[in-house]
Amino acid sequence: MATGGWGPGHGPGQPGGNGPGNQGWGAPYGPPPPNPGPYPNQPPYPTPTPTPNLYPYGPQPTPRPAARRRGCLSFGSRFGLVGAILRSAHRVATRLFAQEGDGRIEDRTVDRVQLARTVLGAAATIALILAYNVDPNRWEEAAAGGAAQLILAPFVLIIAAPLVIIGFIYYAPPHLRPHLRSRLRAPLKSVGWYVLTLVVIGGVLVPTAFTVNADDGKSWWEYVLAVASLIVIVWGFPFFFMASLYSARSAFNSAQVHPMLPPVLTTTLVWVFAAFSLIGDGMPTGPPVVQFCSTLGGPLTVTAVSLWELRRMKTRFGVTLRS
Repeated sequence: MATGGWGPGHGPGQPGGNGPGNQGWGAPYGPPPPNPGPYPNQPPYPTPTPTPNLYPYGPQPTPRPAARRRGCLSFGSRFGLVGAILRSAHRVATRLFAQEGDGRIEDRTVDRVQLARTVLGAAATIALILAYNVDPNRWEEAAAGGAAQLILAPFVLIIAAPLVIIGFIYYAPPHLRPHLRSRLRAPLKSVGWYVLTLVVIGGVLVPTAFTVNADDGKSWWEYVLAVASLIVIVWGFPFFFMASLYSARSAFNSAQVHPMLPPVLTTTLVWVFAAFSLIGDGMPTGPPVVQFCSTLGGPLTVTAVSLWELRRMKTRFGVTLRS
């Protein structure tokens, strides 16, 4: 039976259909032969694989990187220059007066509790001023008192910390005392850097105030003193403020001697300031309960947080006063 001219042939092994000589005109069975190469005994060309069009709508333009926005705190602006100066002072103050050391224990829970106590203490102070103080200068006095405590805190620590550290080392077991004494290098270096900062600031500003005169002709050393004074005012004062803040917070890196020294020194510091405030200003106005809270509320809360921190060091980290 004919197949219409395109079917397979009747002979065995015929590749085509019913063409002349039973060769057929149809396509042979199986895949097409490979494309031979241009030279003999060469492997045939591989069949090219079509590459899919990744961009069906034509070539897309290469996106340009977004331009970096220069905000108001860019380095070229005035505020950016001030920010660069503050960052530089902060970096140096952190390196000198906020060293973590090997003995420092990082406890985020304690940090959050201390921050909450500070915020609540400031809110309570503001509420007491609003409720029981009608003096309009009370806000200026409170601000000046806070700044004075911040500046005086390192000096109080320089005087009181040696006594506390000596008692701390004496309380430790005899076999640990040489080890604790060997770790006094970091606090002593911090105290030395702080004293050196005060000496440099005073050594520049005091001669400038007594020798430099804007009316007469200036000599070269007066220009040098004027430039040095400008550097001290622009960079030295922020550095001194941050150094005082970090020195009071870390107690001159006393954690490198023992982890429990910072809360002990902090407790000593707040009670010293409470005694100074009571002797200098007396009891605040208001009912007895308000007077008690205003005078002893801060030291008592700081003491409670410090005792809780000491207990947490003992229960969670195995640190004790004699270890």
